[in-house]
Amino acid sequence: MPQLSPLNWIFLFLLFWAAVLSVSILIWWSTKTYFLGKTSNVSDVKENKWNW
Repeated sequence: MPQLSPLNWIFLFLLFWAAVLSVSILIWWSTKTYFLGKTSNVSDVKENKWNW
């Protein structure tokens, strides 16, 4: 493995944690929308006054 400058190690460190954060946010968002999608059928009984 070639030698990397300290600045490149910092960039690799930040890139690694940015990837971990992005994947965890994607997992959280997908489970959140799935949960809301499951429970939205219960609230369909009430009239929705919002157009969206």
